Amino acid sequence: MKNDIDLFFTCSLIEFIGRQQKQKRSAVVEFLGRDTIKRIYDYADVFHCEPIEKVADDFITMCHIPADSFDNVSKCRYDVPDYWTIGEVYERLIEDLCDHSGKNLIDGIVEVYSSWIDEAISNYNTDFYYQSREYIHECYKEGCVCA
Repeated sequence: MKNDIDLFFTCSLIEFIGRQQKQKRSAVVEFLGRDTIKRIYDYADVFHCEPIEKVADDFITMCHIPADSFDNVSKCRYDVPDYWTIGEVYERLIEDLCDHSGKNLIDGIVEVYSSWIDEAISNYNTDFYYQSREYIHECYKEGCVCA
């Protein structure tokens, strides 16, 4: 399951909503819930035809995602990666997790975003999110950023 465009869109939308509402990405996943995440994934080919801002606003409203204070974008001292770039990092990790473990994709999404790695990927003052997919997956399996 390499390069799943629907998973890429789903992860990028989660990132966009997190930035928009200043929520940790794990919180966005909690607010959306499994059923809504599955809906986003299942209809990603339709949702991606509209501006991501509109799609995000629809889900923010529907799922009552409040504004908070997690602002990793303004805290970044370097070039901020765009939401598509970060969406791809999550997409690859979730693909690798599901390929190696046989997990259901929606369970994989919830597991990854609810884990310690959410904070590591969201820290744009490190180069972690630029690392290879193999390295990020290995760190995920080990439970820490490997030295």
